[in-house]
Amino acid sequence: MAIAGGITVANLYYIQPLLAEIARSFHVTQVNVGFAATLTQIGYALGMLIILPLADIREKRLLILIMLCCSACSLLLMASSYSIVLLSIASFAVGFTSVVPQLLVPLAAQLADPRERGRIIGTVMSGLLIGILVSRTFSGFVGQYFGWQAVYLIAAVLMILLAIALKRYLPLCPPSSQMRYAELFKSMGSLVRALPVLREASVNGAMMFGAFSAFWTSLSFLLASPHYHLGADVAGLFGLVGVAGASAAPIVGRIADRRSPKLTVGIGMIVVILSYLCFLAFGFTLWGLITGVILLDLGVQSCQISNQARIHAISDEARNRINTVYMVAYFMGGAMGSFLGSYSYAHFGWYGVCAVGLLTQLVAVVVHTTGTK
Repeated sequence: MAIAGGITVANLYYIQPLLAEIARSFHVTQVNVGFAATLTQIGYALGMLIILPLADIREKRLLILIMLCCSACSLLLMASSYSIVLLSIASFAVGFTSVVPQLLVPLAAQLADPRERGRIIGTVMSGLLIGILVSRTFSGFVGQYFGWQAVYLIAAVLMILLAIALKRYLPLCPPSSQMRYAELFKSMGSLVRALPVLREASVNGAMMFGAFSAFWTSLSFLLASPHYHLGADVAGLFGLVGVAGASAAPIVGRIADRRSPKLTVGIGMIVVILSYLCFLAFGFTLWGLITGVILLDLGVQSCQISNQARIHAISDEARNRINTVYMVAYFMGGAMGSFLGSYSYAHFGWYGVCAVGLLTQLVAVVVHTTGTK
């Protein structure tokens, strides 16, 4: 599940090291191509909102296989885009169809022993974050030497291979609810009103991922600037730096099991704030960027694992709907961060990006300290 989640979630992030190259290819501005990256995350959020509730009332393995095939088609459309408009449409479709990781995480939580749920979720989530980070390295190198279209052709092939593998290895997973789809959809609003832990986790998750996306969306522009004169391949290499943070995910999960997920959420926020202070003070040096990337990925991953442990402990029957609410908020925050990151860089430079990151954490800290115990 960790491997499958990492391969699939990578679809959402291939574009980030390629933004400067795509902007040159279509002769468009940083804001235009940044909007295409934003549409990927908006598509992902809407895909989760519409598709994930089906996992409570449909057989999960078949649903996963269908979404992998749809994802392959969207990636082929991305590779064949000949204008920024078509690329934007394809970006939205890639996000909408790449929801498989968020079908796998609740499934892992469902199959896990409750006493080890944090560790199991941490293991699967570490696969997801490593996929996110390595995807940037992969797309940066392939895009630099073979063109950005080649990245999406390879990704489409990987989706087909993954569908074949999961059909063999995933167990049949019968539905957990007899509710109709419309009733499921309406019930999510009731869950938001009734569950303060879900509301708090959703806002905090959105702010953390907003800070994460603001940095990664603007990084390729910073590296291509006169301060560095570096290409997509170097932007992608920064993904490998963040693997150090991703590798801590199972450890964070075990701490959440033994102590309190709320505690590790707070620690994650502090670490993200430190990362942005590092970007602010030392962002025009490579060692400053590297240090900040390690801290950023560690902090965001700690918060994500802990929030997942909190929300998956709320209800077994409504697990997929609860996860839907949380992850939709999470990626809407990411979409906001992608847009504000590219917009701030275009108008205010690197310091504008740092301001966006710190403001998201201000909101997160306020919600965290005034929320549930």
